[in-house]
Amino acid sequence: MSMNANVSYLPGARPAATAVASKQSEILRVFERQRDTALRLRTSTAEERAAKIRKLKAAVLAATPDFYDAGMRDFKKPAAEVDLTEILPIVAEANDALRHLRRWTKPQRVFPTMMMFGTQAWVQHEARGRCLIISPWNYPANLTLGPLVSALAAGNTVILKPSEMTPHTTAVMVRLIRELFSEDEVAIFDGDASVSTTLLELPFDHIFFTGSPAIGKVVMAAAARHLTSVTLELGGKSPTIVDETADLKAAAKNILWGKYTNNGQTCIAPDHIYVHNSVKDEFIRLCREVLSSSYGDTQQAQMASPYLARVVNTRHTQRLAGLLSDAASRGAKVLSGGTVSEADCFVAPTLLTDIPADAKIMSEEIFGPLLPIIGYGDLDRVIAEINGAPKPLALYIWSRKEANINALLKRTSAGGTCINHSVVQFIHGRLPFGGVNNSGIGSAHGLYGFKAFSHERAVVRNRYQLAALFYPPYTNFTRRVGALLLKLV
Repeated sequence: MSMNANVSYLPGARPAATAVASKQSEILRVFERQRDTALRLRTSTAEERAAKIRKLKAAVLAATPDFYDAGMRDFKKPAAEVDLTEILPIVAEANDALRHLRRWTKPQRVFPTMMMFGTQAWVQHEARGRCLIISPWNYPANLTLGPLVSALAAGNTVILKPSEMTPHTTAVMVRLIRELFSEDEVAIFDGDASVSTTLLELPFDHIFFTGSPAIGKVVMAAAARHLTSVTLELGGKSPTIVDETADLKAAAKNILWGKYTNNGQTCIAPDHIYVHNSVKDEFIRLCREVLSSSYGDTQQAQMASPYLARVVNTRHTQRLAGLLSDAASRGAKVLSGGTVSEADCFVAPTLLTDIPADAKIMSEEIFGPLLPIIGYGDLDRVIAEINGAPKPLALYIWSRKEANINALLKRTSAGGTCINHSVVQFIHGRLPFGGVNNSGIGSAHGLYGFKAFSHERAVVRNRYQLAALFYPPYTNFTRRVGALLLKLV
């Protein structure tokens, strides 16, 4: 989800050895308890699974005031953003599962091929079993409980590991999960790196991880020891292209909304913008207007704005300050913003241009309110630069020229793309959400989330013993039948 979205593996204060041992023992106990439950849940009905999802949805809605308070205490997140980016996606995920779960769980009939004449076949979705969900801090409720809905829909047991970086939101989820579920069905463990390490040593049937590509590799390596399947929702530097035909006013408002929601701490936020040279100056002017109208004209107004979340902690504030300082020292121009207050975990919404290629901000995922704007004249060069970098989680196109849109869609690769919009691919419940290669493996949401936590089991049922035609000893008749099949298949 981001290069720093899950910090459970980062160095920090370590609990006493006895506390670690106690937590490890508790994790092992719960993991073993979930073994028999996972076997039992294989035969659970759609109605039984739906009842759990309804219970979870109702509890989340009832706890909305608690999530407001937690979001404010964790990083001064506005209540409106808690509604739109935390509560709403969970409820939408739950509602989609409730509407379609009966159909998802039914065996899917498959027509026989020519070679399979005389058989019946179907695909039935079976629960993977014991699942682990490791979630990040940037949208802690959404990215923990959304995947949980999919796991419950598929009939699994689950252990949740939320981030310790947002302790207040994690505390709300710990309370909810422990009130709602028996630990042999759904359990939750908070804590630092030692908790994640212990969990990753266990032979789960599936791991769903949201975090950085670097930690995704750690998770995948741990899963490989047990041949555990994984869904990795990662991140990357998601580019935006604004061409000479774009609706500049709409683009400025929408891109900055997508960028500065949650103060830029969003995996699918526009990371940097390529703007055609012929409209670059006008686009920058419109962006400045949007920043002023959204968050205020001055540093004091922006720091006091109730609509701008904070950076999650001092360390991340220092990281962003380092990116900004490095870019400026190499000649980048700050067009707007540029103010940093480490004590307040505040980084102003910042627009940058003339950034040299060797600046760290051009190679590292920003995951904050710094927005490089890069002029271009040749779309082919932009495509070459995108293809020269790891495949991003998202790519955004602002254009009214079909040739440009098609060129970008066909000649680049990204987890998802919006045309004349930003970030909304995440909340489109009927689309697969996920990355590609460096930005992720597998998909989530809706049916795709259900499938992520399911095994698609192929079943063939024989009706006539036509295969007996091919039993040895082989005859000329066998070969004639084989030759006929070669012509027909």
